Amino acid sequence: MEAIWLYQFRMIVIGDSTVGKSCLIRRFTEGRFAQVSDPTVGVDFFSRLVEIEPGKRIKLQIWDTAGQERFRSITRAYYRNSVGGLLLFDITNRRSFQNVHEWLEEACSHVQPHQIVFVLVGHKCDLDGQRQVSRQEAEKLAGSYGMRYVETSARDAINVEKAFTELTRDIFELVKRGDITIQEGWEGVKSGFVPNVVHSSEEVMKSDRRCLC
Repeated sequence: MEAIWLYQFRMIVIGDSTVGKSCLIRRFTEGRFAQVSDPTVGVDFFSRLVEIEPGKRIKLQIWDTAGQERFRSITRAYYRNSVGGLLLFDITNRRSFQNVHEWLEEACSHVQPHQIVFVLVGHKCDLDGQRQVSRQEAEKLAGSYGMRYVETSARDAINVEKAFTELTRDIFELVKRGDITIQEGWEGVKSGFVPNVVHSSEEVMKSDRRCLC
């Protein structure tokens, strides 16, 4: 029987407060843009299926984190169980770009011993006339960290699908190669769901080891 989804990837979206994390996620998962968005308190959860190849679907669990300092201790608890992340800055806010290194350093210090794949996202590209960070500068920073760079706009639905889909494909390729594996007690990657079939955790682990060989 065909699986509803091959794998489940848990992703985290991080960055300074007001860079538009919640708006970007809602555009991706709900297809809408909220002109007014209340600040995230702690962590919010969203999900969506992504078809990366014909008939091959990945379930994304997306965690929307608060950017305010007083919630950072809550945010840190979600790094370890994430396999992918979007690191956002606002192209009209240079300070949010300057803080990218701090966010990445914090994530890397809490994700160990697991691996997390990031994409750097310059958000609010519809406000190009107010730009404070050039595309070239952002691409250079992303390259120095070995990350992709993409510019998005939740308001105008620019590259929103691309940001999440490319991150999903990058993780999927690492899973196929065996560079990222399903591990007991880790929520970053889980095996697919087949309707009306119940697998024990041991069977799931064995199944995925066969698939990745």
